[in-house]
Amino acid sequence: MTRFKREFNFNENIIETIAYNVIKYRKISGITQEQLALDIGKSPEYIRKFESTKGSEGMALLTLYKISIVLDVSIEKFFESIVIDQ
Repeated sequence: MTRFKREFNFNENIIETIAYNVIKYRKISGITQEQLALDIGKSPEYIRKFESTKGSEGMALLTLYKISIVLDVSIEKFFESIVIDQ
């Protein structure tokens, strides 16, 4: 069997996209960083840091799953590209 390198278009900014969407859906839900942190079993500092650094330190999939449950947003919504109104 011949093998070759296939080409894919990976979003190199996916963590930033997720961070933006966490902020967006948290605000739409009217939930504070402190309440979200309490609901998912993390410190408020964890949420503040993730949001303020645009996810530069990443987030565990389990944590994102918990956030999706708390915010009542399907997990795939966090992967949607950022659309900036002009």
